[in-house]
Amino acid sequence: MTQADDHLKGLFAADEPPARDPVFSTAVMEKVMRRRFQEDVALLSAASLVGGGALWALWPGLQPALVALSQGLAPALGALGVAACAAMILGGRARSALGLES
Repeated sequence: MTQADDHLKGLFAADEPPARDPVFSTAVMEKVMRRRFQEDVALLSAASLVGGGALWALWPGLQPALVALSQGLAPALGALGVAACAAMILGGRARSALGLES
């Protein structure tokens, strides 16, 4: 090879991307994902604790209101529960099961 070829080869080598190590990349991504998972668990745990504490603090005031509302809404909520169960059981076949499909 000539000296010019060696010089060009050196210039092109400087622009090449660095060699990738799949094991190293996998290890780094595993650590990143593990850290994100830990952050998500910590955030959800804190939110659950705050929500539970707020519900515990508000329960003495909410309980009588819920009892009063539930006496009047129980039949309607029961019917809505049955309808929701039927929709889940039938899935996308509700129209054909009811004969509404043409």
